[in-house]
This record gives sequence, structure tokens and C-alpha cells, in this order.
Amino acid sequence: MDKGYELYCLADQFFYDAPPVTRRTDFEITQRDLPEGWEQIFGEEWVVYDPPKRRTPLQGWKVHVSGCVESAAEILAGTWDYCVGRGIEFKHLRGPGTLRMRNAKYAPRGASGKLVTIYPADERELERVLAELGALLDGLPGPYILSDLRIGDGPLHVRYGGFAERRCLDETGKLVPALENGDGELIPDRREPVFSVPEWVTLPGCLEPHLKARGATTTTDLPYQITKALHFSNGGGVYEATDTRSGRTVVLKEGRPYAGLAADGADAVTRIERERDILRTLDGIDGVPDALDWFTLGEHHFLVQEFIEGRTLNTFFAERHPMLDPEPDAEKTAAYTAWALHVHAGVERVVAALHERGVAFNDLHMFNVMVRPDDSAALIDFETAAPASDGGRQTLANPAFLAPPDRRGTQVDDYSLACLRLALFVPLTTLFVIDRGKARQLADLVAANFPVPRPWLDEAVEEITRGAAPVAAPEFVPDTGGWERARTALTRAILASATPDREDRLFPGDPEQFDGASLGLAHGAAGVLYALDAAGAGRYPEHEEWLAARVADPRRGTGIGLYDGLLGAAHVLARLGRGEDALTAAEHCLNERWERLGDDLYGGLPGVALALADLADTTGERSLLTSAARAAEIVAGRGQDVPTPRPGLLYGGAGVALMFVRFYERTGNPVLLDLAADALRRDLAACVTDHNGALHVDQGSRVLPYLGRGSVGVGLVLDEYLALRPDEEFETARQKIRVAAMSRYYAQPSLFGGRAGMLLYLARHGRDDERVAGHVRDLAWHALPYADGLAFPGEHMYRLSMDLATGTAGVLLALGAALHDQAPHLPFLSPVSPWGDDPPHPPLRSAHPGLPVGTPTAVTSIQPERR
Repeated sequence: MDKGYELYCLADQFFYDAPPVTRRTDFEITQRDLPEGWEQIFGEEWVVYDPPKRRTPLQGWKVHVSGCVESAAEILAGTWDYCVGRGIEFKHLRGPGTLRMRNAKYAPRGASGKLVTIYPADERELERVLAELGALLDGLPGPYILSDLRIGDGPLHVRYGGFAERRCLDETGKLVPALENGDGELIPDRREPVFSVPEWVTLPGCLEPHLKARGATTTTDLPYQITKALHFSNGGGVYEATDTRSGRTVVLKEGRPYAGLAADGADAVTRIERERDILRTLDGIDGVPDALDWFTLGEHHFLVQEFIEGRTLNTFFAERHPMLDPEPDAEKTAAYTAWALHVHAGVERVVAALHERGVAFNDLHMFNVMVRPDDSAALIDFETAAPASDGGRQTLANPAFLAPPDRRGTQVDDYSLACLRLALFVPLTTLFVIDRGKARQLADLVAANFPVPRPWLDEAVEEITRGAAPVAAPEFVPDTGGWERARTALTRAILASATPDREDRLFPGDPEQFDGASLGLAHGAAGVLYALDAAGAGRYPEHEEWLAARVADPRRGTGIGLYDGLLGAAHVLARLGRGEDALTAAEHCLNERWERLGDDLYGGLPGVALALADLADTTGERSLLTSAARAAEIVAGRGQDVPTPRPGLLYGGAGVALMFVRFYERTGNPVLLDLAADALRRDLAACVTDHNGALHVDQGSRVLPYLGRGSVGVGLVLDEYLALRPDEEFETARQKIRVAAMSRYYAQPSLFGGRAGMLLYLARHGRDDERVAGHVRDLAWHALPYADGLAFPGEHMYRLSMDLATGTAGVLLALGAALHDQAPHLPFLSPVSPWGDDPPHPPLRSAHPGLPVGTPTAVTSIQPERR
């Protein structure tokens, strides 16, 4: 789970949206009058102050000043006076709301605590700032900035990094902030939660005593030896350790002062102090860890707890849940049901014991339930537990078990226990964040597939839906009439969500759209318009105009690739007959240093090559073929004998192979098919076969069957390759991938990461397949009412999404692939099985039969900015 998504749930009830930092009160310091020549620039999160004479280099030692709500005003006043008086560039967070979000429990750890950033012109100015400003602000409180070196005991911290915004690709192909190494190359400017000095940088003398002081704080003298990190949040870590006096395994829980804030403003230290006191109140209850010790190291506080042997409840699903199999076995289903009922009864017993002691747990969910080796249940993580008599609401909660605001005290636990009854069988209770009325449909689903007592489920539904409006369960029927009803319902929801008055996005989707992807195919307007048109749901000139206007003048940081940005928009605009607008978008891309893009289809050169070649065909602008061929040449010339960091269609070898297959069809050059085969084999080497004979991409901690980053995306391109050349290894892999697409249960509905991708893949193999019909029907599990239509939740299912990759538009396209007479598909992939009765497309000979070698390595974004 990516906790960062929770920040995008604050602004809107239904959709992910940019955190509402600009809608909150700014710090009063922003109203001060600046001296002549100074410029004040308001951004989404930061206010930047540029002096009349800019002396700031591209990178160097930057000073961060940490602060909390209580100290912010004094820190800002002192910093403003100091920097403005000396002509030093600086910036600060816009307001108290932004500061609280930056310091929240699940805010990014590397950026937490930063209130002010100062950009010294050189190391001499750095030394003066640390000495003079440090003396002015000494003693003011603020959290420790994990990525930095702390200066003394005050709020000043230092890190070497970029000052100007430059970008490059990291090892996974993602565009990230960059700085220049000793050889003049752009490399990722990593903001890890630990201080480090780049190998080509010499530590200034003024920092040496502080680095020495930092190294003096160690765990050497403690009676505990840390053996494993179990969990990290912005509030601190949770560690497995050994008590060296007894050899006993224990848990150390860390609390960082002023960091890891909960909704009630409590920091991590306050919460683990509460946890210590609650555990003492619950002492002796079986299933509750004992509080063993308490100590402080540096400024961090630690609670020592009993180690509970076992595994968290969520870890059992991948190996036990029967609906992960293509054909659930009755005996396995019965055994799983008996186990789940036993575990739930155990959790209820522990919770009841808490309530008898007058304590509400307040944070019951799958990750906080430990199943011990004898299948008995225990609870962990009591930091939000509180006296039931307080009648408090939840301040931190897993969204799948988040109680409504009217539940207080022990009622919070009653609600979570009811959710657990359903989640043990169908782990989709996160949908209740959007609509609690979904509980009845999920209970019906459980009853239809597991031998669970119906009254037991009805009790859970009554508890969950108390006070919620009843809703009719959606239905998707795999026939012509069902397709028409589904298309109408999904289109209504998509159109109702549109915000053509906004500059930053047209259709709500994944938070990724706020990081430069609001125009492209995956998360932007282009993908939604593509799905609507391809599925026969109509053309919408007002929305096309919105897209055309934005590609004519793209926002800073806009992606330029196929799925992340401008070339995806160009492809869709050309498809919609807006060739001039498409060429405008392509021109923006070609004016960038596009040759330095990565080897991924999502935002890299394979997508560039495919989009430009197709755009040349569509618009008649044949000069684009030269750039398309150049993109393919560069990919072919790069070293390809290392494992793909992220196998699959969007980021791995399958996307590269798709490019080579399509260019083979253009040129007839067999070397291109050889290159395609090599790329596919790299991805297959990263795959594993499960007990059902299904092939998955192995990511170490999990295996993935999905279209975007899993085996099904590889299978799509295997189909394209096998239409042109037989290969026994690929044929075997294809059959195993079909099995991966046939499970009953998928956690999410989306095209790139869920059931819709399985449907699209199987539909091209044969629309009469019963599993195709099953996927159509089962998409109703996730469907939710919105604006007289139906919509689907996005990634993590905290909010609805309308985009192609994660949301409603992607489901529409997949349903169309199975049911629409035109059988739409993703760009540059065949709409139906390409190895059927029709022969493969004949080669379209172009003026580029060969592929020379090229070696570009990095990339810049649309425009630079200070950061």
C-alpha cells in the first residue's frame, strides 16, 4: 500500500485530487513587503524568494530549517530577516496546513520536517549561515530531517543536492530530480531518509564536527541488538531485536518528536507514550503484547514490547484464498472457510477482553492482526487505542476498516469487526470509503462462494450500513443489451466527472496526473477520449478542445512520451482527425532532448518510435519517420543483456519488443524480430510458474499477472510475435499466461493492474470463452454509482478514477474488447487474436531498413524551475 495516496484523498469525497495546500491559510510572513528587486513566487506548496542579484549555483550544500506548528512563525521571521537582509535565495512552505501534511505519519520520510530551504552561494556563505542563523534560531523545536546532517541541537540541517530543477531517468526508467556527478553526467538526486555525501563531493570543514557528533549516537551501549526492520513510517521505525541480557526476542517501536502527526495533532512520541500506558492497562490479556521497557536514544523515544510469534493476517491470502484459483476447489474452499471463521472468532475474543478493561482498540485491520502458529489471534500496534469512556473517533485508520464519523469508542471496533467478516472472504472493504451500501453486494458474493452462515453475514451488513442509503447492486451482462447498458452507465459517469474549467486536469484519475501526466494515455485526458471513441461512446468536441489547448502550451514538467504525456495526446488527436493539433504536440516533444528517454513504452523511446511513425502515416508528415527510426535505433544500440528492472508491457522488454515487431512489419528486416525475441526472453526470465501452472512476473515480494507490469502484458506481445514467427518457448509461455488471466478474484478492477486487463487479454483470444463472460459479470464487484451512472475505483480503491490505466475509461475499453462489435484495443496492439485465419500484416517497406547504434542516456523535462 502506498500511503502517499492518502494525501490525495483530502480535497474531494469521490476523487483523488491535489492536496488542498493552496486553499489553506498562508503563513503571515507572506504578506511582508519585500525590498525593491526581490521577487516572491507562490507555488503549490512553497513560496520562493529570489533576490535582485542571483548568485545561486545549480547544485551544492543546501540548508533546511525544520519546524513545527508551534515554532513556525518565529523560525520564518528569523529566516526572512536574515536571508532578505543578505540577498540569499530561500523558500518556505506556504502555510500551517502544508506543514502538518508534510509531517503526517505517512508523509514521505525524506522530505518530512522541512519548513525552510536556503540556497547558499558557496561554502563560505554556508558556514556563515550555519553560524549566524543557527545562533538566531537555536533552541526552537522541530523534527529531525532524516535526509540531512543536523547542525548542533537546533533546527538547522544540511544536505548536498540540486538547487535548479534538472531531471534524469533512474534505474527503473522513471523521470526523477537530478544533479551532476563528478563526470558531468546527470544522476538521480536521491532524497533517502539517511544522510550521505556524494562520492565526488568533499565534506566542508564546518560540517565535520557535526558529522562526528552524529556518529557518536549509537545503539552500542543499549541492552538490545536490532536484527530486523519490520516497518517504517514518518513517525519512526518498528524493529525486531534481541534482549542481550536474556536472549529474548522483542519489538522496539520508535517515536520521533514533532513527526508522524495524527489527525488530532499528536506526534509519534505522544502516541507511543499512550501505547505504553494502554498496554500496561491491558497487562495479562492473551493476544496483547506486554510493555517491557522504555528508553530514549538521542532525541528518539523507544517502547520495548513483547514479540508476538506469527504472521499478519493479510499475508495468508496469496497462499490460502481459493478464489485465486481459476476453478476454486470445494474442499479447499470449505477448509479456508473454517480457518477464517476460527480466526475471526479469535479476534473477537481479544477485542472483547479489551472492551472489558474499558479500552477501544481503534485500529483493527488485516495488518494489525497476528495469526500465531496455532492459528490463535493476537493484536499489535496499540498507538491509537484509548479509554472507551473518552468516546473518541479514529485518528489513524486503514481505509478498508475506517469507521463512519458517528461511531465512537467501542463502536469503532464493532464496525471494524463487521468489515473483517467480509474482508476475510472478499478483501474489497476499501470500497466502503466511497459507498458503505456496497456491503450487501459483497455479503451476497461471500454467501454465493463460501459455506458461511448467512445470519453471520447479515449481522455484519447491518452494522456496516447503519445510517447509509441502500443502493442497488450493479450488474454487467455479457450480451449486446448488457454492453449497451454498461457503456451508457460508464459514459455518463465519465462525462459527469469532467472539469473543463480546470487547467491541471480534465478527468479525475490517479494522483500521477498531478506529476506531469494529465494529458497522456495512461492517466490523462487523451486516454479517456481514446476509450470513449474506441468503445463507440461518442466524440466530445469541448473536451477535445481542452486537450488541444493544453498540448499547444504544455505545463511545466509535462511528460513527452506515449503513455505519460504529449505523444499519447498527439496519437489520440490524430485519431480524432485533429492532425494539426497532433503535429503541434509532436513538435514540442521533438524540441526536447527526447533521445535521452529510457527504454520503456510508458514514457520512453519505444513509445516515441511507435507514436511518431503512426503520426507520419496519419498526417502525411513523412519527416517524422526519420525521428521514429532514430528512436528505434537508439533502443537497439543500447546494451540489452542485463535484466529488465520492471518486466512487462509498460516498463519492460515487452514494450521494447512491441516496437521491434511493428517496425519489422514496416521494413521486413528479420533482425528486428530477433531483437523482439531477445527483449521478450528477458521478461520471461523474470517470471515464475505457480501451483496452478500460471506464469507471473516475479517482483521478489510479490508476483504479478497484470497487463501493465505483469505477465499478461508480456502475453499481449507474445501474441504479436507468434503471428509472425513460431517459437516453442513462447508458445508454452503464452499458454501459462492464459491461466494467470483466469482467476476468480483480482484485488482491483483496473486495466493496467486488475481484472479489466485480464478481460481485454482473454477477449482477443476468443470472446465466447466462459472466463471472458465471467470477467464481464465480475467487474460488477467493484462498480459504484456516480452521477446517474457507474464508475470504478482507482489504485488502492480509496477514490474513484476515470482514467484509462486505473479507472473507468480502462474498464470501458476492456468491456468493449469483449462485447463491442468493433473490438477496440490499446494503441499498436491487434484488436483480436493475431494468429487466427487472417495472415499477419504484410511488411510496409519504408526508407529505413536498418537500425544503426546510438547511446543517449538522460532526459530533461519541458521547462526548468527552482526547487
